[in-house]
Amino acid sequence: MATDSAAGPAPAGGGKGKKPKRPKRKGWRRLFPTWRMVLGTFVLGIILIIGLFFLGYSMVNIPPANALAMKQSNVFLYADGSQLARDGTVNREKVDLSQISKAAQHAVLAAEDRDFYTESAIDPKAMLRAGWNTATGKGKQSGSTITQQYVKNYYLAQEQTVTRKAKEFFISIKLDRQKSKDEILEGYLNTSFFGRNAYGIQAAAQAYYGKDAADLDPARAAYLAALVNAPSEYDVVAHPENRKSALARWNYVLDGMVKKGWLTQSERTGLKFPMPKQQTVSTGLSGQRGYLVEAVKQYLTANHIIDTDQLAAGGYRITTTIQKPKQDAFVKAVDDQLISKLDKKNRKADTYVRAGGASVDPRTGKVVAMYGGIDYVKQYTNGATRGDYQVGSTFKPFVFTSAVQNGSTTQDGRAITPNTVYDGTNKRTVQGWSGTPYAPENEDQKSYGPITVRKATDLSVNSVYAQMAADVGPTQVKKTAVDLGIPAGTPDLYPSPSMALGTATASVLDMAEAYATLANHGKHGTYTLVEEITKAGTDQVKLPGRQVEQAVSREAADTTTSVLKSVVDSGTATAAQAAGRPAAGKTGTAESDKAAWFAGYTPDLATVVAVMGQDPVTAAQRPLYYALGQPRMNGGGPPTAIWAQYTRAALEGKPVSDFDLQLQPGADRVEEPPATGTATPGTNGGQDTGGTTDGGQDGGATTASPTDGGTGTPTDGGTTTDGGATTGQSPTDGGATTTGGPTTGGGTATGGDTATGGDQTGGGTDAGGGTPGGADAGGTAGTTAGAPQLTGRRQ
Repeated sequence: MATDSAAGPAPAGGGKGKKPKRPKRKGWRRLFPTWRMVLGTFVLGIILIIGLFFLGYSMVNIPPANALAMKQSNVFLYADGSQLARDGTVNREKVDLSQISKAAQHAVLAAEDRDFYTESAIDPKAMLRAGWNTATGKGKQSGSTITQQYVKNYYLAQEQTVTRKAKEFFISIKLDRQKSKDEILEGYLNTSFFGRNAYGIQAAAQAYYGKDAADLDPARAAYLAALVNAPSEYDVVAHPENRKSALARWNYVLDGMVKKGWLTQSERTGLKFPMPKQQTVSTGLSGQRGYLVEAVKQYLTANHIIDTDQLAAGGYRITTTIQKPKQDAFVKAVDDQLISKLDKKNRKADTYVRAGGASVDPRTGKVVAMYGGIDYVKQYTNGATRGDYQVGSTFKPFVFTSAVQNGSTTQDGRAITPNTVYDGTNKRTVQGWSGTPYAPENEDQKSYGPITVRKATDLSVNSVYAQMAADVGPTQVKKTAVDLGIPAGTPDLYPSPSMALGTATASVLDMAEAYATLANHGKHGTYTLVEEITKAGTDQVKLPGRQVEQAVSREAADTTTSVLKSVVDSGTATAAQAAGRPAAGKTGTAESDKAAWFAGYTPDLATVVAVMGQDPVTAAQRPLYYALGQPRMNGGGPPTAIWAQYTRAALEGKPVSDFDLQLQPGADRVEEPPATGTATPGTNGGQDTGGTTDGGQDGGATTASPTDGGTGTPTDGGTTTDGGATTGQSPTDGGATTTGGPTTGGGTATGGDTATGGDQTGGGTDAGGGTPGGADAGGTAGTTAGAPQLTGRRQ
């Protein structure tokens, strides 16, 4: 029987073989995913995103209106816990879209969302762009459409969280499906915050222009639309210093209206900026309360502690650093020394008189008192925080501080110390400056000849300090000012010799911070207005820690203090002696007498006072010539008198302490110029001291001679005796002078005799190079009481 044989090999071409395995990836290819992996991940990602979208869309519902409709007040407290103020209730009036002018509707669209009617509820590209700009340090920016902003305003809280943004995203999509574009725009215009406690465009139209929203023209509408972006900063009445930024935003809105065809170019060209009216505020913020509240809010937002939207929602309890007894003392000092002396009926200039003041504890940086103006209800602009008045000669100490800090020398190589001799000739061209030639005028065109830095500070000699700024280097001077506390972005803080004259426009509060650094031996820490913040009664809001650093050396700060003590003892600020304590300070006056300053300090308190000329309606700057019946408003007058009365009262009961100073090496040694017959740049070589004239002083001191007599050190001279002229300390060094009689030109100097009867003689010619007094023959020019007296100086 036959059997099957074993299976042999498959016939050729019969059946299919196994698929060969894919070769393993080797080398560098193993580091990269395959296209299948990439595609799979992409598909899974898309599925996940779509799933999350539908999950979020189904879970997030449109909620009821948020609590902003029942907004709480914020409570502000003095440092001792007593109530300072509440910031009032919501000012809102809802109107239909038909009651809002087309110009106003178009202006807001041009400002916030130009494609609102054609785009979807969200703009992913704008959101990504805003996120990128924020992440790359180009500033916090919004990528929200008007629909998203309305959702945030009306339905959600204001916190900046991922959860809130996610809810805003989904609610916006749902709302866009349920409501028309007109309904959303109407809701947005009725809920947006415009500043001045005004919610909604109707309230804003009344708050800024006293008009209804239906009557808004393109110019006014564009300004209100600009405010939505930065309500506090763009109020040009509250912050005149921000007018440039507000104008730029206003122009941006108008240009957008033209671009979208909502305004013709010819109509746009004819528009002028519509200045808003003064704010009408609740009497609950009358007096100083409103200024303090707004300053605290500005501090919180500027330091990113609480933003504007969160503050608007309310519910915060804010304990400030303001000490009520000191605050009351500041108000009383301004009333006694300034306001009570005004005669607005008979002197037009008196209607312009305003004041600003700030007082800082140098050791802690706490602002313990602030004076903002006559009354927040009557004058919205805060004189303590506005930053558009020139600081005048109160800037000069920063130049000297920088000189010591940098070990600077004069053009001929002498170290700059309090006793370095400079040439105080009027209109003397600054040497060593490569820019446009600069020859500053001294006040009243006075020439002082050879004069020490200390005496030049006493008398606020412009020609000396402009030269000193060139000697130190204007860039170094600016750096020192910024290190002391002047904001780097301060307008007109341009590095040139003219900066020594105080062209910069820092605020009173900024200057108080900088002078507090000098009082604290060169240690700088930013000021603070807030002690503690709670939300809803219990939740503590974290405050930034105060960073203190040695901004300038102790020797630089203390040597400056020693020079500024002389200004109080025998210079333009002798009225500060009424404080009854050791004090240092500097007077200053803005160009055209628009402001007069005194910045001073004791070891315990740094305070700056400015008397300002301000239009009562527009808050624009005005000259103060003949205010209070005086030809000029001097820093040594009302500002120093206010400072002295306030400081005396604020420190009453506190032990008197003197300055503990560590001076720069050589601060007690006179740095004389070389004894040559020709002038050396930055020195007084060859200057005839006999030509020195006398001039009036802030505070009433009589100037007999700006040069040093006797030993050549800047010590105080004698006093003038009653003889029918002026009494008070004389800033000259030398013996006692007798009114109408013979005077001596300096104890040890030879050739310093003067004529009797009031005629001035040159006291001989300086044969050796013009050094003041001292051992040089020729001495100093004597001056008798019969010489002409000026009515005052602007220092």
